[in-house]
Amino acid sequence: MARDLLAMDELAEAVANLPGWSVAKDGLSIGRTFEFRNFSEAFAFMTRTALAAEKMDHHPDWSNVYKTVKVMLSTHDRGGVTELDIELARRMSRYAGAD
Repeated sequence: MARDLLAMDELAEAVANLPGWSVAKDGLSIGRTFEFRNFSEAFAFMTRTALAAEKMDHHPDWSNVYKTVKVMLSTHDRGGVTELDIELARRMSRYAGAD
């Protein structure tokens, strides 16, 4: 999967097709907050995402408090958002049942 930075128009178009996701003010990451019914559902989502992220060798910046998971995605070694971030965001939305 490509690790080239997305141009601002490409990034805007990609995020427009990812409901609930937004571009950070600095344009260097995308983020979303997921809310689940309980901690078990949030943890299951994080586990499924962790397995996919490991296979992709692309890991999210995230935090979990009870049933809430906050996510920021960026390709750190490229200094911004790449197709890897968009693909992981798609998977995360699908895993959460939010696509």
